[in-house]
Amino acid sequence: MNKAVFNKSVITLVMLFLSIVMIVPFLWMISTSFKTPSEVFQYPIQWIPVHFNWSHHVKVWTGDNSFVLYYLNSLKVAVLSTIGAVTLSSLAAYGFARIQFRGRDTMFMVYLSMMMVPPQVLFVPKFIMFDWAGIYNTHWALILPGFFTIFGVFMMRQFFLSVPYEISEAAFIDGAGHFRIFSRIILPMAKPSIATLAIIDFSWHWNDYENALVFLIDHDLFTVPLGLQNFILENNVDYNGMMAAATAGIIPMIIVFLIGQKYIIEGVASSAVKG
Repeated sequence: MNKAVFNKSVITLVMLFLSIVMIVPFLWMISTSFKTPSEVFQYPIQWIPVHFNWSHHVKVWTGDNSFVLYYLNSLKVAVLSTIGAVTLSSLAAYGFARIQFRGRDTMFMVYLSMMMVPPQVLFVPKFIMFDWAGIYNTHWALILPGFFTIFGVFMMRQFFLSVPYEISEAAFIDGAGHFRIFSRIILPMAKPSIATLAIIDFSWHWNDYENALVFLIDHDLFTVPLGLQNFILENNVDYNGMMAAATAGIIPMIIVFLIGQKYIIEGVASSAVKG
C-alpha cells in the first residue's frame, strides 16, 4: 500500500468516525421519541424500542399546545427573513465587489468588523428601538433585523469578485447599466451562492431561540424553539415529548438541505476562490 492510499484510508476512517459521532445524538432523539418515560434512561441504551409509542408524536400535533401554530410562525419568520437577506445581501455585495468608489474597501472592512460584536450586546438597544417603532412582541422584530446579514454580504461579495470584469465591461459597451448587469448577467451566474446563502440563512432563523425569547411575549407568536419549552414542566421534563417535538422541528431542515445540498458545496467552493 503506497503512502497516498494509506493517507486517503486514514482520512476516510476519521471522517467516518466523526460522522458516527455526529449522527448518534440524532438517532437517540428519534429513538427516545418512540419510547415510554421509563425507557428513556435505560442502560444499556435500547436503540430500537420494543413497542413503538406514537402517542408523543400525536400529542405534539394535536395537544393543547399544537406545533402547527409554531410551525406556521417559524415558516413565516424564516421565509420572509431569508428572502430579505438574500435580496439585500446580493445588492450590497454587488456594490462592494463591482462598483468602484472612494473608500469602498475601507467601508467593507469596517462593515465586516461588525461580526466581532456579540449579538447579546445589541439586545437592549434593539429592545428600545423596537418598542419605539411599535414592533416589539411582533414577528417583525425577528424578520426586519434578519434582512441584514454581514456573513451574507461577505459570501456573495466573494462570488462576485470571482466573476471576470470583462463580462461587465462588455455589457457597459453595449449600453447596460449596473442594475441590468446585476439582474441579467451576474445574478443568474450566482445561483449556487444564492442557494447556499438561502439554506444557511433559513437554518439560522428556523433555529433562532434567543431573539424569539427576548422579543416575543404572546404565546400565539411563539416559534418552534420556544414551543419546545412546553415540555419542560414544573417538577420534571417530558423528554419523550420534547424529543418528538425536536424530531418534528428538524424535518424542514432536512428537506431544505436535501433539496439544496449540491448548491451548498458549489457555493462554498466558489466563495473561497477569491478573497
